[in-house]
Amino acid sequence: MEERQKKLLERVQDKIRLQHYCYQTERSDTDWIKHYICFHDRYHPKYMVSAEIEAFLTHLTVKTNVAALTQNQASKSFALL
Repeated sequence: MEERQKKLLERVQDKIRLQHYCYQTERSDTDWIKHYICFHDRYHPKYMVSAEIEAFLTHLTVKTNVAALTQNQASKSFALL
């Protein structure tokens, strides 16, 4: 029987679990990735480059007025993609 290929967020969760992060960190990182994907109209991250990441982080800073620490946490989440 053929095994299905895992979806993006499932692969991200696997990477987080391999690094033994807590559940809250896993949830936070996957939420940031979901926000990032929705911000870019559900375009798959494998087709995006650093310009899209910068656009999202700029949006967080300018439009939503998040703190620098929050922006850094969001940025760290993209390394898992």
